[in-house]
Amino acid sequence: MAFVQFSQVSLAFGDRDILKNVTINLQTGSKVALTGANGAGKSTLIKVLAGLVKPDSGSRAVQKDSRIAYLPQSGLTHHGCNLKEEADKAFQFGYDLQEQIDCIGEQLKQNPSNSEQLVIRQSELINELNESNWYRREALAESVLLGLGFKKEDFIKKTEEFSGGWQMRIALAKSLMQNPDILLLDEPTNYLDIEARSWLESFLQNYKGGFLLVSHDRYFLDVTINEVYELFGGDLKKYSGNFTHYEKVREVELKTLIAAYEQQQEEIHKLEDFINRFGYKATKAAQAQEYQKKLDKMTMIEIPESLKKFHFSFPPAPHSGKIVLKLNNITKSYDGKRNVLNNIDLLIESGERLVVVGHNGAGKSTLLRIIAAQDKDFTGEAVLGAGVSIGYFSQDNAETIKGSENMLEYLESKAPLELIPKLRDMLGAFLFRGDDVYKSLDVLSGGEKSRIALLQLLLSPVNLLILDEPTNHLDIHSKDVLLEALKGFGGTVIFVSHDRGFIEQLATRVLELKPGEYKNFPGNYEYYSEQVEKQNLGENSSGGISKSAQQMEEAKISNKVSWEEQKKRDSEQRKIEREIEKTEKLISECEEKKSQLELKMADPSVYSNGEKAKSVQKQIDEIKKEIDSFTQKWEELQMKMDSF
Repeated sequence: MAFVQFSQVSLAFGDRDILKNVTINLQTGSKVALTGANGAGKSTLIKVLAGLVKPDSGSRAVQKDSRIAYLPQSGLTHHGCNLKEEADKAFQFGYDLQEQIDCIGEQLKQNPSNSEQLVIRQSELINELNESNWYRREALAESVLLGLGFKKEDFIKKTEEFSGGWQMRIALAKSLMQNPDILLLDEPTNYLDIEARSWLESFLQNYKGGFLLVSHDRYFLDVTINEVYELFGGDLKKYSGNFTHYEKVREVELKTLIAAYEQQQEEIHKLEDFINRFGYKATKAAQAQEYQKKLDKMTMIEIPESLKKFHFSFPPAPHSGKIVLKLNNITKSYDGKRNVLNNIDLLIESGERLVVVGHNGAGKSTLLRIIAAQDKDFTGEAVLGAGVSIGYFSQDNAETIKGSENMLEYLESKAPLELIPKLRDMLGAFLFRGDDVYKSLDVLSGGEKSRIALLQLLLSPVNLLILDEPTNHLDIHSKDVLLEALKGFGGTVIFVSHDRGFIEQLATRVLELKPGEYKNFPGNYEYYSEQVEKQNLGENSSGGISKSAQQMEEAKISNKVSWEEQKKRDSEQRKIEREIEKTEKLISECEEKKSQLELKMADPSVYSNGEKAKSVQKQIDEIKKEIDSFTQKWEELQMKMDSF
């Protein structure tokens, strides 16, 4: 079994411990997520596993002939050949094996005697080559490239023609094609749209080797991994189960940690207060010195930044009419030949959360720019309703964030008066902690400027938010903060996102864009996914379906009816779930009362007294009847649940 592991590994940068006596073991079949706050050292730990960074102490061991593939967060570029030729480089290990096999063959020809060991070695290499998908490399390369969003016509395109995001997709594709024993992936979903993420999820679910990955996409983690390692303060702790389970367990641990932290802070305050008050008094100086020694020796309790809870809400949304936006025959072409958007008609009402989905190049960002009046070169009309005020966010907003003032001063100049006291917490929620808030705008990275631009938008009193990839550059916790704020937002939201979990929890309606066409789904993302799956099954069985305009309109009406029925079913289901929960609580309370009465019956002063014993037994019998009644009700409710 292939493996890579290290034991008691330590690594420090200056006076900061990145890893402290860390032990980890990855092997065939491992499905691991690595988590921790920004700056905790996750990328460094992966580089140590990959053998790219040497630790200060401890040992790293790799099973002989184990192949490890490592994908960094960013920075990889490719040039000098076309995409197909670059993909073929992923199979270099196969070419190397073939060369060794041929070399042994030549040795056997030249010196047939004493050939037993050579024959055994050649057989091992041939077997390794056969198991590595070497002979299927062209089909495998095509499957991976198409799965990650490349088109067949891209295969002959020069690699230097691809943008930075697509360069990282090439690097990811090559890592997967290698079919290594251990995959180390640092933020592999950063540059993927939702379709490519879904494909990668399926790939990893079926992957025979082991992998460790870092990702800020909770849904992606939940469906791919079965154990979590958390890096905090240089220590590494393992949790079994998916990411959501880890968060629940960690939340319970955090409650205990917070209680201990608050107790320690209270003790520190008392010690410091005594030292400050009596440190210079001769009669108390000795005691003050003892208290100072106690403080110096105290191991300070820290709370992980990634698990601190921040909350904020939008300023009240100004009132608008029921109709927020009407799109009439919106058509857009960049080259005058092909329409990116074609005759889009759409009506958005107040309070809706519309997600726009589709493959890269389908026109999602283009549509959002048109709605936000950032792009006026189109035909048709976009009509805003009465009293509608727009707040627009895209990655381009980062370009407007510049100047010598620090980010705290900048946001204080933009924020409503009532939100100024909350700005430090809000900055913390968006990954700016401690002295980060005093960094000058001019020294911020592109990702940091994007987060500031997003936070600035969220301070504005608007009633229509248009958000193009708002979760980029945010960690899981920051996404949660943003999500909760958007759920409580009193206006309307139109957004694009590649984070499925974020979409599923926010969207109430889905607009799907395809080249030159669109479909409107009046329901949440789960409903949309079900409809697309049904449609795909229908197309696959019939060899393709062509619909007339009338049929499409009928399908829209049918979709709306189906969604209304689904909403009704969901409402009934939630009602039964609440009834089950209430009944279970009543049964639990009755069982507790019964236990107390049975303990009372065991008391000599009760069972030796006929009247008392009779009274207690009567209460026990009544409680039993209640339990039977509630249990019967619970069974009936469960039967109803099973019918859904």
